[in-house]
Amino acid sequence: MIKVENVNRNYRTGDTVVEALRRVTLEIDQGEFISIAGPSGSGKTTLLNLIGCIDRADSGEIFIDGQAVSAKGNRELALFRREKLGFVFQTFNLIPVLTAYENVSFALSLLGMHAKEIRERSMALLLEVGLAGRENSLPTRLSGGQQQRVAIARALVKEPAIVLADEPTANLDSKTGGLVLKLMEDMNARYNSTFIFSTHDPMVMDFAHRLVKLHDGKISADERR
Repeated sequence: MIKVENVNRNYRTGDTVVEALRRVTLEIDQGEFISIAGPSGSGKTTLLNLIGCIDRADSGEIFIDGQAVSAKGNRELALFRREKLGFVFQTFNLIPVLTAYENVSFALSLLGMHAKEIRERSMALLLEVGLAGRENSLPTRLSGGQQQRVAIARALVKEPAIVLADEPTANLDSKTGGLVLKLMEDMNARYNSTFIFSTHDPMVMDFAHRLVKLHDGKISADERR
């Protein structure tokens, strides 16, 4: 599903060049539930952004479903993200003026789907993540865990091949974080979507079926459970 081949990514801060990723090579299969872990500055969010086609590598190549990311223009990448990728953010990133249902259904409306199918799929996902009866609630009326459940439903409603989650438990207490991770594990099994987390949370690392550790922009360990 995903091949990262000898990827480098540098950032410039004034006169200083920071090597965020150094010659990273990694393969991820369809349906994996994988955590990319490491301390702040290790390069894990940079790697997630490259796989998510939000950023571009300085050198090396990333292939998703056999397609080279570097060969795509900005418009092609936007369409690719919209159709193939789902995102779950640590700050939830829900649209505050939209209800839970509207936040989820908005992702489908961008695909030009028929209104009846949008409603059926959106309501089905809200039911699956345990938010039946809360579909008309604004984000401010939902707890942190409920907001993250809306974000998960929004990511999965278009049935993406890959779900990218950047520190998904960072703003949740440990009990709620555990429930959210179990929900994502169940969704991974049900939809066979590839889940990739970036994290420094030990609980997320323990949940992962595969743990890739980064240190100073290099892979230091790759453990399958």
